Amino acid sequence: MSDIIVGPLFSNPIMTRHSANPILTPGDVPYGPAMVFNAGVTKFKGKYVMVFRNDYGDEHKEIVAPHHTTNLGLAFSDDGIKWDVQPEPCWSWHDEEVIRVYDPRLTVIGEQCYMCFAVDTKHGLRGGIAVTEDFRSFEVLSLSLPDNRNMVLFPERIGGNYVRLERPMPVYSRGGMDRFDMWMSDSPDLKYWGNSKLLLAVEDVAYANDKVGPGAPPVKTDKGWLTLFHAVDIDRSRGKNGWEDSWKKRYTSGILLLDLADPSRIIGRAETPLLAPEADYETDGGFRNHVIFPGGMILEDTGEVKIYYGAADTVECLATAHVDDLLYLCLKGTVHK
Repeated sequence: MSDIIVGPLFSNPIMTRHSANPILTPGDVPYGPAMVFNAGVTKFKGKYVMVFRNDYGDEHKEIVAPHHTTNLGLAFSDDGIKWDVQPEPCWSWHDEEVIRVYDPRLTVIGEQCYMCFAVDTKHGLRGGIAVTEDFRSFEVLSLSLPDNRNMVLFPERIGGNYVRLERPMPVYSRGGMDRFDMWMSDSPDLKYWGNSKLLLAVEDVAYANDKVGPGAPPVKTDKGWLTLFHAVDIDRSRGKNGWEDSWKKRYTSGILLLDLADPSRIIGRAETPLLAPEADYETDGGFRNHVIFPGGMILEDTGEVKIYYGAADTVECLATAHVDDLLYLCLKGTVHK
């Protein structure tokens, strides 16, 4: 599967990249990161909230600083476009076992905000869930076994349980290489997780040959759970494709619709990417070019859907569409004119 070359990919025409893109860059952050990206974004207590990933180093060098310099930043907004970045990071985790925390995803359930995150440790990569009321202190509720990450929570209990999407990384059992799929688990208390089942496999997605996994936390509509995912293809003929010596992958975003009562059932899926790297801030000059990674999705009362995504592992961007077009795309596979 991974030796099949995918070829050119394009964004769906229903998507509009915001004219202010990138909406957050390293220059907007007062404490000097080299990259700011893969943010979780939600609405909480009347404000848009963004928790973003900071990576440090010198963007003019081939190798950035060690992983333990990664932390999470915080910004607020009244409109979801212009952001007030707070003067210092909101969370850093580095101790005898933990190397770094990164890639936050925000979900409001009731009166609290929950944050899924990835954490690198000396004994494996893990996924975690924390809860916060002020984005200054985070109570860690659970950590997975290695290797699992890219977790996102649904914004309400389903069938009495909390539900999450996740991307385990089973190198041994999937042929000794990247071949990672999107799974689903549930929990009675956000601590103990089980009933795990496969939701979407790499071989199900025509524009992926490497891995698929969750993107932003799902959004509830009257037709089903609108759900973003990331899809990755690899082409080993790609040369130097960013600051790294060699970057062979391309990340795109897909969209599907899950049943409201049984989200393990896919009731619709667009057959082509929703967003593919095309703009210059997605394809050139970044740490890893040709990367789009969706981490936040907000459905406004007007029907506009804001999709926040990291671009080229370097900046944070925004694209929009109308919810009716997204639903039609999932259910019919074409744009409603």
